Amino acid sequence: MTDEHVPIEHDLVYPPIIGAARTAFAAMGLRFTVTGSEHVPREGGAVMASNHTGYLDFTFAGLAARPSRRLVRFMCKDEIFDHPVAGPLMRGMHHIPVDRDAGMASYVAALRALKAGEIVGVFPEATISRSFEVKEIKSGAVRMAATAGVPLLPTVIWGSQRVWTKDRPRRFAGRPLPILVSVGEPMVVGRRDDHEAAAAELRRRMQAQLEVLQLDYPEAPPTGADAWWVPARLGGTAPTPVEAAALDEAERVARLERP
Repeated sequence: MTDEHVPIEHDLVYPPIIGAARTAFAAMGLRFTVTGSEHVPREGGAVMASNHTGYLDFTFAGLAARPSRRLVRFMCKDEIFDHPVAGPLMRGMHHIPVDRDAGMASYVAALRALKAGEIVGVFPEATISRSFEVKEIKSGAVRMAATAGVPLLPTVIWGSQRVWTKDRPRRFAGRPLPILVSVGEPMVVGRRDDHEAAAAELRRRMQAQLEVLQLDYPEAPPTGADAWWVPARLGGTAPTPVEAAALDEAERVARLERP
């Protein structure tokens, strides 16, 4: 990641990839509705804090910045950067690798990008939500925004879990599938504010936005086995937040036990 802001017209890798992704999404039958894109600043840094229900969320959330002619530099697991194909592309798009064992380096890189005028995308839940509700969130996104003196953009995606999420097969073809993206009003957090309280407020706003998107979703909730992608709160068969937390913990323990 360079110390200089890269204007969209000077970025050689990101715009062509966006074009290719949009073509692929259209072929996959994905239909996007974006609301609140006017909240994305046309210049200067910002932290885009998004919920996380599917593996393609960073590509979907980034679409909300297109009307403002901005590119979002997402903080992503460093394993992706080790992939022989995805790695060079991720570096070319100036995304920020996150090493779980050396988190400070990625935090500093994100601050540098924010102060250079970039929009940095963060998933404050840290992992995909199996319940498809907004999990408890970490305060890192809030602290970054406060330290860099930039706005915090509550961002929510609904429908991405139907494409590719944990414990389910990928769905890269089929009938048209709606994906909704919402950007809420920016939050401004100061260095001396209570960052834990601000993180709680961020989660409250994101959950409220999520519930609006769920009500606005253009398909009626399915029943039976087809309701796997609908939260238990809405009568679906997705794990409850408590059940999802137990699954997450089992996954964490299994990862630690691997040789």
